[in-house]
Amino acid sequence: MYSSLISKIEKAKRYAEEPQRITFQEFEIRFRGDNGSHSVSLHGDEWSCECEHFRTSGLCAHVMTLQRLFATHLTDAVKYTTEHVPA
Repeated sequence: MYSSLISKIEKAKRYAEEPQRITFQEFEIRFRGDNGSHSVSLHGDEWSCECEHFRTSGLCAHVMTLQRLFATHLTDAVKYTTEHVPA
């Protein structure tokens, strides 16, 4: 009985040492920035943040922080985002 659990614990330890096994497809977090809290999410290949800068440019410090923090777990499509500069 315990040998099965021990085996699962060992496997979990090994998996934890190989973060490239994990790719985020979707998540939503609350980000406490300097000017308030913002909901930031990833759905498929689309980032979203409720801050003003993201609404106008498609990129913000909140998203860039998550891209840096979770780079190992993101696909190339969402690891880097280009800002949309208004014409």
